[in-house]
Parts: sequence; structure tokens; C-alpha cells
Amino acid sequence: MYNFESFNKTDREEMLKVIGAKSTDELFSSISSNIRMQNLNLDNGHNELEAKKALSKIAKMNKTDYLNFIGMGSRQRYIPACIADVASRFEFLSCYTPYQAELSQGSLEAMYEFQSVICTITNQDVSNASVYDGATACAEAILMAARITKKYKAFIYEDINPNYLEVIKTYAWANNIELIIGDSCNDNDLCAKLYQTPNKFGELIDMPKKNAKELIIAVVDLMPLILFEPPSADITVGDVQSFGIGLNFGGAYAGFIACKDQYKRQLSGRIAGKTVDKNGKIAYCLTLQAREQHIRREKATSNICSNQALVAFCANMYARKMGKTGLYEAAKKSYDNAHKLAKQLQELGFELKNKEFFDEFTINVGSSERFLAFMKEKDILAGLALDKNNILVSVSELFDDEELEQYIKAAKNLALTKIA
Repeated sequence: MYNFESFNKTDREEMLKVIGAKSTDELFSSISSNIRMQNLNLDNGHNELEAKKALSKIAKMNKTDYLNFIGMGSRQRYIPACIADVASRFEFLSCYTPYQAELSQGSLEAMYEFQSVICTITNQDVSNASVYDGATACAEAILMAARITKKYKAFIYEDINPNYLEVIKTYAWANNIELIIGDSCNDNDLCAKLYQTPNKFGELIDMPKKNAKELIIAVVDLMPLILFEPPSADITVGDVQSFGIGLNFGGAYAGFIACKDQYKRQLSGRIAGKTVDKNGKIAYCLTLQAREQHIRREKATSNICSNQALVAFCANMYARKMGKTGLYEAAKKSYDNAHKLAKQLQELGFELKNKEFFDEFTINVGSSERFLAFMKEKDILAGLALDKNNILVSVSELFDDEELEQYIKAAKNLALTKIA
């Protein structure tokens, strides 16, 4: 085993000589002694083999084989194996913003295809080439509506994803936009009304009525739109996590903003376009570049620099790999699984709170804390606690009948013991 203290001594002396300091104490003399860490209390270093064994012991302490019914923005879904392999190729993994179109035709084509997928599923005219995530897309859409209408007040339905709401509040505060949050609003001086379907309870919501001056922003999940008619909103936003993106500890994901044609010049981010060059060959370029890297900052429609192009690329690959039939089968199985589980829980005496839902539903289990703790003992992450009585249960195409029965069997034992 190396003695790193002596091994690095010569290196440290050479570095100090170049810097012009006689010792490390002199080097850090400008830092007050009362905030310096004097001793890290580190063990001697490990070689590679020892380090791997030590880390493996720590990793084995994690339990990863739960049946996972937790959702609300981050879902486990089927991901074709080819996506990770293709996305990890250096052509996609190492690329950044394709300012030079002649060098980035493949990346630009992928962006164009992503936009086409989003427009097709949301039934919108134009989509940008992604933004940071779904929460950012919501906030950017409100800023977009304010620029279009020249009004600086927006109504947010209170049953949207709470994480999205917090990001919206931050953006609105920074841009002097007044927010009204509730279940209804009669104010006729709004730039927009923003609602989510399915909402945080899993409920499918009809588009709210609008007056002539305001815009309607719909926050959607792409998967339900495979089965159901997309809302005819002015602006449609969301996250692509359900399209071939893993949980990734809560990120990175990618958001999208799609809108009617007349609003395209107020879209945040950038739009990839398709054209024909002087030789008659198909070519791609950045058609609209409205970020601060491209134009004057005060004229930019967005100052966020990351658009999660690689994640959007994965979502595009997922849609193309699954195809129309595969997407329909995944969506239909998710719907069927959720409704089967909800019905069986109702038969056990638990109260279903939803009227219309896709693959997430809210159910009253008596005591959320006790229910979830009991189910976890049975290796089931049974849902997400919404309050002391209700949980959100998220079901997907991944579950088979045996796994759904495992959930019901555990919940039945709970109902029989009257813990709920």
C-alpha cells in the first residue's frame, strides 16, 4: 500500500516553488485559522481491488428489488436496451450546441425529429428542441404568455405537481408576474391559465374555459395522449421522462414547449428546421435561436442554457423504437393495470378518489404512514403519501398480473388486520 503522504511530498514542493510559497501554511495564510479544517481523519488509501471490495459491501446495504408504485413526475417504465447503447456513442454523448450546422447534421436531425414527435402527440403546430425539465417548461410558458399578451398576472390551478408549482413561483417572483393559485378564477385580466392533466391526484381534467385575452397552458404527460385526445390549448408543456428515460435519482430529464403557430417566435430555447441546400439535398439548421447565447440578453426569450439535448434524443429514440403500435400497447397496458388494481383495492374497502384517470390514482387507505410502512415490509413501495389518509398509486406497463396480485394480497392482509 502506498504512503501517499511521502509519495506526494516532492510534487507538493515543486508546486509550492512555482507558486512562490515556502509551505502550505503560507499558501493558505489568507484563510482564517478558525475556519480551516485541521484534520480530515482519513484512513490510509486503498488500492483498486480493496476499494472495489469496500464499495461493494456498502452497495449491498441498499435494497433495490422493491415493486415500485411511486410516481408524480418520475415513473418506472419499459426502456428498450438499444437506447442506452446508441445514446452513449461519442457522436451524441460528447456533442454540445450545434452552432455550426455543417458539422452537426446528425444532432440537428435528431432535434427536428424530437420536435416532430412532440407536435404529433400534442397536436400542436410547433415545438422547441426541449428545455431543462417539465417544471421549467411550465414557468417558461407563463413568461411566454406574458410576452404575448402584455399582461403580468397568471392563474395556476392548485392541483398541479407541487414541485412544478415551486419552480413557477420562483420564475414569477423574478419576473414580477403575479400568481393567483386556487381551484377557480373569474379574473379577466390574466396572461394565462395553467392547468395539469392528469393532475397531482392522477385525475384527467377538462381544459378550463378561457376569455379572448388570455392563453391556456396545458401541462401534460405524453403517455396518456397516446390513448386520449390532447387538449386544444394555446401552449402545451410537459416532461419527456415517461418516454424512455430512467428514474435517474430524479433527473436529468427534459421538458418541452409546444404551441400554436402564431406564438412560435416567443418560444423559449431553439427550433431546428429542415430545408434543402443548393444541391437539392436535405439539410438541417437552427431556425430560431432565441437564447442569450445567440442574441442580446435583453431580447432573449430564455436565459436558461441547458436544453437537455441528450435526454431529448433518448426520448426521440424511444418513440421511434416503440412506434405507433408499441406506444399504444404500452399506454393501454398501463391503463388496464391501473384500473384493475384500483378496482381490486375498492373491493377491499379502500376508497378511490378519482372519477377519470389514466394510470395514476388517489386512494384513501386510512393511515398513509401505516399503510406505506406495512407494504414496504412486504417489499412494495405502495405509493406516495399525499396527506395523512390518501396516497397516489402509480402503475405502468411493467407490472404483470402476479405483481399486481402481490400488491393486493399485502393490502388485503392490511385490511383484515384493520390497520388501515
